[in-house]
Amino acid sequence: MSMNKEWVLTQDAFEGLLDWLDPDRERAGTKYEAIRLRLIKIFTCRGCSEAEELADETINRVTAKVGEVVSGYEGDPAHFFYGVSQKVHLEYLRKAHIKQPHLPVDTAVSTLSTPPVILAEDIEPEYECLERCLEHLSSDNRKLVLEYYQQEKHAKIEHRKLLAMELGIAVNALRIRAHRIRLALQKCMEDCLVQQPAH
Repeated sequence: MSMNKEWVLTQDAFEGLLDWLDPDRERAGTKYEAIRLRLIKIFTCRGCSEAEELADETINRVTAKVGEVVSGYEGDPAHFFYGVSQKVHLEYLRKAHIKQPHLPVDTAVSTLSTPPVILAEDIEPEYECLERCLEHLSSDNRKLVLEYYQQEKHAKIEHRKLLAMELGIAVNALRIRAHRIRLALQKCMEDCLVQQPAH
């Protein structure tokens, strides 16, 4: 499911997406935000340096297809987003490999960001591991990593400056701290996924 380069997100398309998530607009908005945050967490813990952009790309692709999907889809719409996110992640890996073709795909990605987490076929065990690993962090580190990766891309730079000011550190030091926390999360995720029972 590749994104049509000429497709532009319209208000009607977005309204259609919200209608699919829930007939009640307020509940639909809450579900939308929860799905987006979950996608950002997943891409972040897979070692993607552009987690917000990949989450938004996933949402845009679902929005573009929602008219075709609604009639035949059964179950929680959130799971459809997670299925599309798998494809977006694989494309990210391929693009990373193209930028550094002399390296294997996994190595190319790790040099661009951090080592990718093993890609689970079922998103639920992966997300359960993510939530468990987040709980293992100190409350300060958990808050930092979630806030660091949570903002919309246009507000991200300013938000990180404010976050660094609140912590009394330079933006570069904040970046390093967030990177270290993400590395610890990824290691925890890898260990957790290995221990997951086979389905």
